Amino acid sequence: MKKLLFLYNPYSGRGVIKEKLSEIVELFCENDYEVTIYSTKKTGDARSKIIATGMNYDIVVCSGGDGTLNEVTDGLMTIGNPPPCGYIPAGTVNDFAKSFKLPKDMTEAAGVAITGSPVLCDIGEINGDYFDYIAAFGAFTQVSYETSQITKNILGKLAYFFEGVKKLPYVRKYAIEVTAGEEHFEDEIIYGMITNSFSVGGFLSLFDDDVALDDGKLEAFFIKAPKNVIEFQVIINALLTSDVSCKYFYYYHVSEVTVKCDEEIAWTVDGEYGGDIAEARINVHKQAVAFVRGDDE
Repeated sequence: MKKLLFLYNPYSGRGVIKEKLSEIVELFCENDYEVTIYSTKKTGDARSKIIATGMNYDIVVCSGGDGTLNEVTDGLMTIGNPPPCGYIPAGTVNDFAKSFKLPKDMTEAAGVAITGSPVLCDIGEINGDYFDYIAAFGAFTQVSYETSQITKNILGKLAYFFEGVKKLPYVRKYAIEVTAGEEHFEDEIIYGMITNSFSVGGFLSLFDDDVALDDGKLEAFFIKAPKNVIEFQVIINALLTSDVSCKYFYYYHVSEVTVKCDEEIAWTVDGEYGGDIAEARINVHKQAVAFVRGDDE
C-alpha cells in the first residue's frame, strides 16, 4: 500500500475539517492508502512534521489555510526530493487553491489530492524563507494576519475588506530601491509584491499571457505613491480592471528581485507576518515542488 501523510490545521476557516475528517480519511483508505493523520497544534508544527517524516511517504496531503500550506512547503523544500503534495483548502481566502483549480468542497478536494495530476511548481524564496504564492509589503498587507480568526470565521472575505478600509487613512509611503532582473528604479511606493499566482487576496488577479506557475519567473508588482485623490482613483480603477500597464505601476517578470529601503519594512509571506526587512533578496526555485492540480473545467 502507498503511504499518505495527512496534516490538517483544526482551526483554519470555521474548523469545518473536523466535520469532514472521517469522510476524508475513509476516502483515502478506499483508494488503497495507508494513512498517517497529524493535527497541527502550533505554528511551525507542519514544517517540523514534514522534515522529520516527510521522506517516508508517497504523498503528503494538507488541509488548512495558505499559512498551513506555506509551512508544508517549507518542510518539503528542506528535505529535498519531496513527495507530491495535495491540498484541501480550509482557510478564508485560499489564493493558492484558486490557482490550482481546487474544489471548494473539502471531500471533493480530497479526491483531487489522490487522483489529480501532480504538477511541478515554482517556489519563491525571500531571505531564506520559502513562499508558495506571495511576498509583499505596504498597503493592506498586514490585513491578513491582523484580522482575528473569529472575525474571519464570521465575515469570510468581507473581513479582509473591512479591515483594509480601516487602514486607508494610514497608508504609508516607502522610499525604495528595486533591482528586478535588468530593471532598476528608485521611487516612493505604497505597495509591493512578488508573486507566483493568478489570485491575490481573493480579488486581485494578474491575468496576462506571461503568467505561469512553472516558468522559473516571478511577477514583481509595485504601486507608486499617489500625489492626490485623482491619482489614487486612477490606481484603484486600474486594480479593479487588472490593468498592469497603468503608469503608476511597475510590473516585471523576473527570476530575481532585490528590494532595499533605509528603514525596515514589515513583509507578509503567504498571508502571514514575514518579519521586518530592510533588504529583501528574492529568487525563484524553478519547478521545485509537485502540487496536485484539479481540472481546468
